[in-house]
Amino acid sequence: MMDKYRNKYRRQSTRLPYWDYSANALYFLTIVTQHRKCILGEVVNGEMVLSEMGQIVDDEFLKSFEIRDELLLHEYIIMPNHLHTIVEIRKPNLDSKNFNNSVETHGNFIDSGDFVNPVETHGRASQQDYEGRASQQDYEDRASQQDYEDRASQQDYEDRASQLNQRDNQRPFVRLPKSISSFIAGFKSAVNTQIDNYIDEHNLQIPKYNRNNHFFQPNYNDRVIRNKAEYYRIKNYIIQNPKNWDKDDLN
Repeated sequence: MMDKYRNKYRRQSTRLPYWDYSANALYFLTIVTQHRKCILGEVVNGEMVLSEMGQIVDDEFLKSFEIRDELLLHEYIIMPNHLHTIVEIRKPNLDSKNFNNSVETHGNFIDSGDFVNPVETHGRASQQDYEGRASQQDYEDRASQQDYEDRASQQDYEDRASQLNQRDNQRPFVRLPKSISSFIAGFKSAVNTQIDNYIDEHNLQIPKYNRNNHFFQPNYNDRVIRNKAEYYRIKNYIIQNPKNWDKDDLN
């Protein structure tokens, strides 16, 4: 199962064309440090130990969910040179007939209301008590139960995407407020600021981070989670990431 996600979610863009990335949905995101530098910490005996810069990234990541009411955190892990997370956009009081804004109608994708217990702590905590959770086989069993009912999701999405294509074919790129791109842009900016402050406070003889010297790679990988089967597979993948660091494509 690990091989399935190694190449699928990390290098190739999985962005859905004509998808509204401010829409209510669950998103699998991966953010990687510039040049894949392992500056966020190290994996020791299958567990992630954050560096001081990694702790800054952790703090700023969690702050994002304190200041953005539309975001919920389901799972995450900070690795030596990247961050994996499942993030939910859940905006209240929306018109359920609006494809762009409704969790209930966008291609029969996962109803995020089924998941009411987003994580409150760092991905390391999730990893440490993983043995008290369902086993990997449990995840796969739960996922397989959803496979049949979720098979129509992709075709439904393609039909809806085609409709959006006809409407929005000439629309230029705009970073929408309360969207995945605005969330990540704000997070990266906050990290740059705090890392630069750290450099000053410790008189480090290294360049500061800005538009010309990125801490994180400018782009990021994203995937709209289409169904419960996919959700459980990705969640398990994130939890197991430190234990599989030796086989990691980014190592």
